[in-house]
Formats: sequence, C-alpha cells, structure tokens
Amino acid sequence: MSATAENPPASAATAVATAAVAAAVEERVTARVITDDPLFRKIPVALRFAPAEPLAVRIVFPSGLSPEGTENEWVFPRALLEAGLQAPTGTGDVRVWPCGRVQAVVEFHSPEGVAVIQFDIAALRRFLRRTNAPVTRQA
Repeated sequence: MSATAENPPASAATAVATAAVAAAVEERVTARVITDDPLFRKIPVALRFAPAEPLAVRIVFPSGLSPEGTENEWVFPRALLEAGLQAPTGTGDVRVWPCGRVQAVVEFHSPEGVAVIQFDIAALRRFLRRTNAPVTRQA
C-alpha cells in the first residue's frame, strides 16, 4: 500500500467527514388543537430533527398561537415520541399516547397551561423514519 492510501491528505479526510454528516430533517404537518369546543382548530406544525442532537426532536408551533407572537418550540427525547405511538408515555412536560389506530396525542405542560395536540400517526412515523435514515455518503 502506498503512504497516500494509508494516510490520506487532510483535505480528503475532511471531505469524507463532511459527506458523512447527516442533513437536518424538517417535516411540515397539520395538527389539531383539542379543546372543550366541539370544533377542532387545524394548525401548521414543524417537526424538526438536528443530527447535532441525535436523541432529541423538536415540535415548533407558529408564532400566531403565542401571546408574544413568537414561534413556540418544544424539545424532547425522540424515544418519547417513538414510544408514545405505541402506548401512553411521559410524566413531565410532554406526554404522548396513541388515540385509536390513526391518531396520536401530544400533551404539552407549561406554567401557562396545557395544550393538547392531535397528530396523524402516519405523519409522525414518516418523520421518525426520516430521522433514523442511514447517512448517505457522497464521494
């Protein structure tokens, strides 16, 4: 073997390392706010995953929902979301449980109150699959 093959130049090693970095995942979905009102309100929600935080997911609500007029972002363990699609889980600020065969509920607790949001399980599973997708190397 040549010395070059055993010890590639720094620029080649950097290119390989850069190609191995996974891209962030963002999935835009429509969710439903659950209230005492018999009519539900649909809202756009962003589901986000960053490879720099491989154990976390983010759910981002639009700025129009907060009194401050800013996006409201919740960060919690990806494993909590995965487990909550199968059975009720969570004891802290975020709780997740299946609601029938096609819906899941995510409940958010804050000092200001509780928000109960219903998602299509298919959308959450698609997002989670994308966060688990193997890294594609580009050489």
